[in-house]
Amino acid sequence: MDDLVRPDRYPRSSAYDPAWLIGLDMGPNPLWLLEDLAADLDLRPGMRVLDLGSGKGATSVFLAREFGVEVVAADWWIGAEEASAVFREAGVADRVTAVRAEAHQLPFEEEAFDAIVSIDAFEYFGTADGYLPYLVRFLRPGGQLGMATPGMTQEIRALGAVPPHIREVVGWEAIAWHTPEWWRFQWEITELVTVTAARLQEQGWRDWLLWSRAVGSDPVVTMLEKDGGELLGFTLISATKS
Repeated sequence: MDDLVRPDRYPRSSAYDPAWLIGLDMGPNPLWLLEDLAADLDLRPGMRVLDLGSGKGATSVFLAREFGVEVVAADWWIGAEEASAVFREAGVADRVTAVRAEAHQLPFEEEAFDAIVSIDAFEYFGTADGYLPYLVRFLRPGGQLGMATPGMTQEIRALGAVPPHIREVVGWEAIAWHTPEWWRFQWEITELVTVTAARLQEQGWRDWLLWSRAVGSDPVVTMLEKDGGELLGFTLISATKS
């Protein structure tokens, strides 16, 4: 547990109980990813933010507490009642609203949000050419979009196949893991947004490995150890609506 408190690298996240976060585990440490991504955004108190693919709610709690924003936590896999219980326990129920929603059928009015963030979820629904044009409808002009997703240093299409150590764990789904350059082009070609940052998280694979060891995800640990940071990491991308 002590290894998961890292004030030198993640000062905000280090204020949160690692046991609490592990209890909400659905993948790599979401607060580390969000804290890093937030450095490329300008989140201010009173903003209305959509947390898309919010899981069990850790990122929504973090957004409300750390930035004073009003959050709509939308997820398809986790029911609104389960997420709402987390928000009540964390004391943010007055600032976070849980909604069960599928990412392609969002139940919101157009231009409803000042920002949309998505942590370790966009790879499941956001890679299609037409998804960004759909999603930005829900942002006001000048609104911000930011996401963190498993990333690659090279495109799998360029490699010609999913590398064996990755295929053994995630199979064909790794085709949705892309380089920052791929995401930059995918978003900028629409001319609907201006990309403000597109980067591979520094030492992201090490963070992923540290977290996977802590939660006992042995197959992922093996995958990351075999990779050694050669191919795997996290892509962080942010943009503003044109």
